[in-house]
Amino acid sequence: MTDRLDYLRDLEKVIPELEEKALRARKWILKMTTEAGSGHPGGSLSVVDVLVALYFRVMRHNPLNPRWENRDRLVLSKGHAAPALYAVLAMSGYFPEEELLTLRKLGSRLQGHPSMLSTPGVDMSTGSLGQGLSVGIGMALAGKLDRRDYRVYVVLGDGECQEGQVWEAAMFAGHHRIENLCAVVDKNKLQLDGATDRIVSIDPIGSKFEAFGWNTIQINGHDFRQILIAFREAEKVKDKPTVIISNTIKGKGVSFMEGVVKYHGKPLTREELKMALEELGGDIQ
Repeated sequence: MTDRLDYLRDLEKVIPELEEKALRARKWILKMTTEAGSGHPGGSLSVVDVLVALYFRVMRHNPLNPRWENRDRLVLSKGHAAPALYAVLAMSGYFPEEELLTLRKLGSRLQGHPSMLSTPGVDMSTGSLGQGLSVGIGMALAGKLDRRDYRVYVVLGDGECQEGQVWEAAMFAGHHRIENLCAVVDKNKLQLDGATDRIVSIDPIGSKFEAFGWNTIQINGHDFRQILIAFREAEKVKDKPTVIISNTIKGKGVSFMEGVVKYHGKPLTREELKMALEELGGDIQ
C-alpha cells in the first residue's frame, strides 16, 4: 500500500530499488512466456517500468484487500502485456511469484489477457484493444460521483491508439474535465505487423490529446525519475485529464529483442531465454 503524498521523497534511494524490481520483473516476463510457449514479451518489457513505478511507489492499493473501495485503479488496456502486470502483481504480494510459471496453462488464474474474475489485483478484464480508456473513464466518473479520492490509470499501446474508440473516449474525458484520470501511452513504435508509423501514424499524438482538452506530458518511459515526476505532475492538474506519452523500446533490457518486431507475440526459445537471463545478470534467485 502506497501513500501517494510522499512518493517523490528520497528519490536517490528509491530509484535503484525500483530498477531492481523492474529487472526482476523482466526476468519473470521472459521465464513465464517461454514456459507457456506463447505470449507477448516485447510489449511487456517496454511497459514494465511504468507498472513498477505505479505499484511500488505511486498507486494506493492493498494486496491483502484487492477490492478495497478507496484503492487507485489500473486498467491495462493493452491487455496482451499481461505478463508485465502479472509479474508486478505477484511481486507486490497479490499471489505467489511461483504461480507466474502457470501463465496460459489449463486451470491457471493467469490467462493470456487479464481477467478480473480470476486474478487477484486485476481491476478490469481487457484484451480487445481500444476499450480500456472508456472503462477507465467510467471508473473515474464513479469515483467523483461517490466523492472518493482514488485515481484511475489506463495504460494504452501506441498501435492501440489507431482505434477510433480511443478518440471518442478522449473527447468525452476532456469535455467532462475528468481530472482523476491519467492515461499512459506506451509508445514503443512497433505493433504486430510492423512499425506503427508505417501502418497508421498516430503522431503528433500529444497535440491530438491536447486538442481534446487533455494535459500532455512526454517522458522517457524507462527513466524512473521522469516517470515519477510525471505522475506527480498529473495529480496536481485540475479540471482536465492527463496523458503521459511514455517513449519506450520494445523488448527493452535484452539486446537482441530491442526494437525487433517479431518479439511482439513470440516468446523466447529455451536457448534464447538462457542468453537473455545471462544478459540481465542471471536467473531469479
